[in-house]
Amino acid sequence: MRVITALLAMIISLAVNAQEAPNYKEGVHYEALANPVRTSDADKIEVTELFWYGCGHCFRFEPLALQWEAKAPADVAFVQSPAMWNKLMELHARAFYTAKALKVMDKVHQPLFNAMNLERKRLKSAEEIYPIFAAQGVSEEDFNKQFNSFAVTSMVKQADARARGYRITGTPSIVVDGRYRISSKGAGGHPEMLKVVDHLVAKIRAEKG
Repeated sequence: MRVITALLAMIISLAVNAQEAPNYKEGVHYEALANPVRTSDADKIEVTELFWYGCGHCFRFEPLALQWEAKAPADVAFVQSPAMWNKLMELHARAFYTAKALKVMDKVHQPLFNAMNLERKRLKSAEEIYPIFAAQGVSEEDFNKQFNSFAVTSMVKQADARARGYRITGTPSIVVDGRYRISSKGAGGHPEMLKVVDHLVAKIRAEKG
């Protein structure tokens, strides 16, 4: 009798877990890209966050994305890539890559978000962006040199090409391994986006063996 009871309990437990397990579907919760975009490291499963500093949804999503990155497995590479559909967004993409070039990303990334979403600044010129860098000890000469450099210009162009290849229509968006695109609307919310990421990472890892 005890054996039968134990077996019944196990069956019920498996049934409950099966019901609770997410059933993410292509075309519903995420989209497969018709033409995959090559990733920067074939040995890693690349998770790319597409964002814009002026996007309120991106501002609210960013803490979740960074928490996810902090716990990401060793075989996953988390990449941030600014989206740009107009000259203003391109300017902000330049700010992002200038911060990378000057190695102050960890100091100015959140302040750039804050300036646009909390302080309601448009940051519509390099002159309006520079004070955020100056607050972290970056000289105006170094800022201008990098902001207008060939290296930063190249990175901006590459980011624009990536976003076009991903065929994103809004931010934040996430692309997994250059093959799958996730939006908040499709996933069902910001936390759910990252759950779909986990699902796809596990799927790709299994395919790679």
